Amino acid sequence: MQNRVSAMDEDRLLKGTTTIGLVCKDGVVLATERRATAGNMIANKQTQKLFKIDQNIGVTIAGLVGDAQTLTRYLRAEVSLYRLRRNGQLSAEGAATLLANILSGNRMFPFYAWLILGGLDAKGGHVFSVDPAGGSIEDRYVSVGSGSTFAYGVLEEAYNRELSVSDGVDVALRGLTVAMKRDSASGDGYLVHSITSKEYHEFSDDEINKRLKALKIPLPPVLA
Repeated sequence: MQNRVSAMDEDRLLKGTTTIGLVCKDGVVLATERRATAGNMIANKQTQKLFKIDQNIGVTIAGLVGDAQTLTRYLRAEVSLYRLRRNGQLSAEGAATLLANILSGNRMFPFYAWLILGGLDAKGGHVFSVDPAGGSIEDRYVSVGSGSTFAYGVLEEAYNRELSVSDGVDVALRGLTVAMKRDSASGDGYLVHSITSKEYHEFSDDEINKRLKALKIPLPPVLA
C-alpha cells in the first residue's frame, strides 16, 4: 500500500501491498500485512489495511492510503444507514455492489484503490475483489497487491472448500509470510480478522504470534 506520491504511476501505486480474503466452510478470513511505502521508502510500519464495516462485513485495502481510507468511511456510513433504515444488515453481495458503484461513479476523479470485501450473510460466506474501475468479482479466495503472486502460490496449494476458519487463518498467515519474504512493498507484521455466524473477531498480536509459533514462522520484529 502506498502514500500518494505520483498519480502518473497508477499501475505501481495500486500494487504495493499484500491482502488476502478466504471463504471457509464456517465463515470468512481477511488478512493483510502492515507496510506502507512511498516509492522505494518504507513510509509506515503499522498501517491499518483491514477494517470492520459491520458485524458481518470487512474490507482490506490496497492502493493510495487516502483514497482507500475515504472509500472505507463511505462504505461504513452507507452500511450503517442501511441498517438504521431497514433494521437489518446489508448482505455481503449488496455491500460489494455498493462499493463497486461508488468506484465506478467517480471516473473523472478515480479512486486509486483496490479492495477485498468479505462477508457473511444468509447465502453463506463471500469474498469479492473490487477494482478501481468498479469491477466486482466474487471468488472462493482472493489476493490483491504487489505480493499477491507469491501469496497465490500458497493459496492454490493449500486452499480447499472444507477449510475451517481456524485453518483458513493459518493459510492466510502462510500466504502473507511468503509474500513478505519476496515482495519489498509487503512486511512489518500481520492483521487478521475472521467473520462467523457467532462473531466478527479481530485477532490480537498475541493470538497471531501464537499461531506463527505453531506454524514455525519467525515472529515479526518488535516495532519501536
